[in-house]
Amino acid sequence: MKNIIIGTAGHIDHGKTSLIKALTGRDTDTLKEEKQRGISINLGFTYFDLPSNKRAGIVDVPGHEKFIKNMLAGSSGIDIVLLVVACDEGVMPQTIEHLDILNFLDIKNGIIVLTKCQKVDEDFKELVKEDIRERLEGTFLDNVDIIEVDSISGYGIDKLINKIDDISNAIESKNEDSPSRLNIDRVFSVKGFGTIITGTLLEGKIKINDELLIYPKGIKAKIRGIQVHGENVEVAYAGQRTAINISNVKVEEIERGDVLADINSLEESKMLDVKISLVKHTSRELKHWDRLKLYHGTKETLCRAVPLDKDYIKKNESAYVQLRLEEGIVVKKGDKFVIRTYSPMETIGGGVIIDTSVKKHKKFDSKVIDSLKLKELGEPKDIIEEYLKQNKEEYSTIQTLMSYTGLNENVIEENIRILIENNRVIKLNNYYIHVKAYESLKDDILDLLNHYHKKNRLKKGMSKEELRSKIGTKLKTRDLDVVILKMESEKKIKIVNKLVSSYDFNVVLNDKQKAIKLDIQKQLRKAGLASILTVEEVCINYNYKEVLESMIGYEIELLSDSHIMDKENYEIAKHTLLKYIKENKGITLAEYRNLINSSRKNCLIILEHFDRNRITKRIEDKRIMF
Repeated sequence: MKNIIIGTAGHIDHGKTSLIKALTGRDTDTLKEEKQRGISINLGFTYFDLPSNKRAGIVDVPGHEKFIKNMLAGSSGIDIVLLVVACDEGVMPQTIEHLDILNFLDIKNGIIVLTKCQKVDEDFKELVKEDIRERLEGTFLDNVDIIEVDSISGYGIDKLINKIDDISNAIESKNEDSPSRLNIDRVFSVKGFGTIITGTLLEGKIKINDELLIYPKGIKAKIRGIQVHGENVEVAYAGQRTAINISNVKVEEIERGDVLADINSLEESKMLDVKISLVKHTSRELKHWDRLKLYHGTKETLCRAVPLDKDYIKKNESAYVQLRLEEGIVVKKGDKFVIRTYSPMETIGGGVIIDTSVKKHKKFDSKVIDSLKLKELGEPKDIIEEYLKQNKEEYSTIQTLMSYTGLNENVIEENIRILIENNRVIKLNNYYIHVKAYESLKDDILDLLNHYHKKNRLKKGMSKEELRSKIGTKLKTRDLDVVILKMESEKKIKIVNKLVSSYDFNVVLNDKQKAIKLDIQKQLRKAGLASILTVEEVCINYNYKEVLESMIGYEIELLSDSHIMDKENYEIAKHTLLKYIKENKGITLAEYRNLINSSRKNCLIILEHFDRNRITKRIEDKRIMF
């Protein structure tokens, strides 16, 4: 489904709002002050139907220099721009500033609309056109059509509509498969409905009853109602101007510049690595620690600039820069932005976001510069690998990588598959880590085990639970289990009776310890099933306890924190139990006591051990197979 957003741009009083009224029959100036002063202050939104039956949303942005911030907010998501130039005045300062902004926001399609054409003669009109061509040379509007109109009489309006329709056919459909993202440009309340937000849905789709998140505030919002072009709908799609009624959120809790998006699809950043280009007609240079206003989506953020590969940036030059923000912002790699000086305010440049997950960089660091070049121009798999390599302590999901790269799920999955096949990335259930992060984690585990073996020479290994607690990883238990199993397959470790040890480690007993081991086995075998001994009863000193620990899981079964049993006797007790349950569908404590000829207390210890190890489970007064 193709959705088209048209935006206007141009100098104050060049007829943008009148042009929209001629196209749509609607007036987008709604504020009392706008009516009184005859200028647009806020954003105006409306729509009209094209001859091909596509419905186009249209954004009217203010042209006055003081309202540039609103113009920037309205530029988000525009597919086709109408650069409005009044024929009686020609190109003016805000014409150029708006054009600079549109260039930096990477808007690719446009039409030059020459308004108030019936006010001037043909010779003057040709001079204005020639000036427009010269001033717009080298921009995305170089050599596009100039269409003459007069919004009052309607002259040229049909020709303009047909041209818009022709261009709309070539515009690519938006990405509806990515997580949803909408930059909020208005927030207000409607009696009986509550909080309403509006914006252009940049990607994904939003459905009624979806639960989304308002970033960066982290407020959950349930979608109560959706309108597109004044009509109630069940689903809004990428590329549509959308008004959304959200529940459980007050108007004062959110503001223009916030982002409505899928939960866990975006991350807040306080520093950004970017590529900045300065406009060719500015007299300003960008130097270290210059204070700037950053415009991204519908948000204005103050920041400081740290050029990374140059001492300063001159007009019409580009450079890598780290922006250190004065407040958090949510963006994606590849997003475009505009920068203005702090005071006096002037649009001096813009660029593209290269990395959103960064640390402070030093100037002229060749490794940093090479990394930024790769992230800016590299293939998707190279960008994904570089991200995973630099974020070794984090564990990324497909959603994390989608958020960072701006790529859709299918592209991420295909490139992750290639990286896994080339042994560059390891998959841990739903997480992905770089092979270097895996090697580092593997080294940490081996160091931990070797240290453990030196301290505990008679223990045959460390329990998985103890290993997880000491390794200090953010991985969940089931994900670390994948690491442990992979290390076992590589013959780096071995796992016997749930104990983990280095692959080459073996317990070696001296003659004295061998004698102690035989004595322990003798005591436990003599006890049989009739009497279950404790560690304290068997171990007469520390040497005994040390040897006993080496036997647990092998010659000895640990029934509880203190009770132990000879492994052979334990297997007899288990086999006898399972055979009886299979034949009788269950067993009571009394039946088991009679079966193995032991005390009630001993049988309870054994049965509770079987329950904990999921051999049996208790149903009322009986045990059945787990």
